[in-house]
Formats: sequence, C-alpha cells, structure tokens
Amino acid sequence: MSSMKSNLEVLPRGVQITLVLGLVALIAFPFAGTDFYTQMVTRMMIMAIFAMSLDLLQGVTGLVSLGHAAYFGLAGYALAFLMPQGEAVSLWWTLPVAVLAAGLAALIIGFFVVRTHGIYFIMVTMAFAQMVFFLFFDNKELGGSDGLYINFKPDTTLFGWMPFDLDNKRTLYYFTLAVMLGVYAFLRRLLWSPFGRALAGIRVNEHRMRAMGFGTFRYKLTAFTLAGALAGLAGYLWGTQTGYINPELMGFHMSAHAIMMVILGGMGNFAGAIVGAFAFEYLLHVFKDLPMVGSVNLGKHWQLWMGLFIVLLVTFAPRGILGLVERFGKSRKADHE
Repeated sequence: MSSMKSNLEVLPRGVQITLVLGLVALIAFPFAGTDFYTQMVTRMMIMAIFAMSLDLLQGVTGLVSLGHAAYFGLAGYALAFLMPQGEAVSLWWTLPVAVLAAGLAALIIGFFVVRTHGIYFIMVTMAFAQMVFFLFFDNKELGGSDGLYINFKPDTTLFGWMPFDLDNKRTLYYFTLAVMLGVYAFLRRLLWSPFGRALAGIRVNEHRMRAMGFGTFRYKLTAFTLAGALAGLAGYLWGTQTGYINPELMGFHMSAHAIMMVILGGMGNFAGAIVGAFAFEYLLHVFKDLPMVGSVNLGKHWQLWMGLFIVLLVTFAPRGILGLVERFGKSRKADHE
C-alpha cells in the first residue's frame, strides 16, 4: 500500500471542492447539532489529527507503525500529571510540554526502530509500544489499569485576559477545528517541501535515495519524531475533551484504528486521513448500533463488519474514499464529453 499507485498526493479539483464543502459543514455544524453530536464531531477531529500524524509515516514515508498510539497516550498522561487536583493549569505551557514529551519519546524510540526495515520495523514499533503500555498499566503510581482523571480543562488566560474558555463545548469544538486545520496546512506544506519530497523518495526507493547521497536514517528519524509529536498533540486534546486517560489509549488497537483510518480515506495527502477518521468513527457507531437478528447480536461483532468493509475498500478502491471521489469525478466528466 506504500506504492505510488496507492497514493493520491495531488488532489483533483472535484476532491478539493468536496473538501471545501465538508469544511463549510464543519464550521456550521455546532449551530445545527446538539451538544452530544458536537462532542462526537470534536472527537472525530481529534482522531483526524492522530490519523494525519500516522499518515506522515505510513502514507508519505512508507513506514507502517503498530505502536503510534504510545505517543498519543503519553501526551494525555503528561496533561494529567501537569494538572493539579484542585485547579486548572495554563494551556499555553502544558500543551507545548505535552507535545515535546511525546516528541522526545518518539525521538528516543525512533533512534532504535528506524534502523530496521519491513516487517522488523513493524514488530519493533509494536514491541516498544507494548513496553510503554505495561509501564503505565502495571504501575499504580502512574494510574495503573484504572487510568487518571483530568478534573479541569486547561486555562487559556494570558496576561490576565481569557481569549476563550475550553469549558464551553462549542469553543472546544472550534479550537479543535482550528488545530486540525493548522496541522493539515503544516503537513501539506511539508509534503511539497524538499524534506517532504525526500520522504516520498524514501517510500518509493530508499536504496536509490541513499545512493544519491541522502541520509535516509536522519530523514526517517525526523519524520518519526515529528509524527510522534503530532500524535501527542491529538492525545492532549483527547485528555482535554474527555477528562480521562488510561493505558488502553496506548494499546495496539488504537494504533490499528489509526492505520485503518489512513487506509480508509486514502494515503499520502493528509486530507484522506481526515476523511478516513470521520468515516471510521461514523462507521464505528453504525456497526455498534446494529440490531439483534434472531439470537445474533450484530452490533457485538462490529469488528467483523468493519474488517469486511476495509477489505472490500482496499480491494476495489486502493486509493480510499478520496480515490473513489476522484474516480466518480472522472467518470462524470467522461459522460459529459
């Protein structure tokens, strides 16, 4: 799935129009939806940031990580440890600290794992993530299996002035939307920078890039560290919204979900990661709410239906949902001609 054929870096005009319409819908959504659905879409945007961070590795660089959720969870725990029980702490210093903590962990782990290739890279990333998972799961001082509560939303006061209040669900929604758009703009700019083109070259043929004089280890380590820091940004927002963090957020299933989001939307362009995250979370709710048929609880086996859906999509639409939109646009154009 890391070949050039499976990537859609240049977004066709039809896909761009669809994405703009989606953005307009997101901006207007809080005025039409209830608080419950506003919070649900906020969660989707947080997962979109998480998926984009993995797409930098998987879709752009060609590195499939099964341990990416470790950095997501670490930043959430950083917020929990930085937040006292009796008062809120400032967003303006806890956010950078949490993101830097996740990035530092990715730098240290990446120093070892990016030396490996193929299946060995996948297994080593999962092994390190499991080490981090059990470090928190088995240690009561770090919250143990029960996790930790985050009793307050971060305080946004700056020099005695509060520009916005994250306790307000609508404000948190728009803050998350702004962060998601900022991450997308940054990664799209990165994709077409000399650094991003070098990462794409590594995905296509690392040996040739090395022969051309590129220090591929340095490039991959930088991408791994940056991806971990952005995953930490998503984890911080998760902890802010839910007020709770536990080791399960570092587990294998969270990394697997992110991989499915990237594949579902379409790899290598970051908009696909956003679309994939929204589609995955929506399908998750649909499949979990499936009714009983006789004595069989269809909703209980939501993983089966999700897996079948992903298999069918990969088989018939290797470029994901955005690839389907592109194909539909081309077919309509051909019909008009």
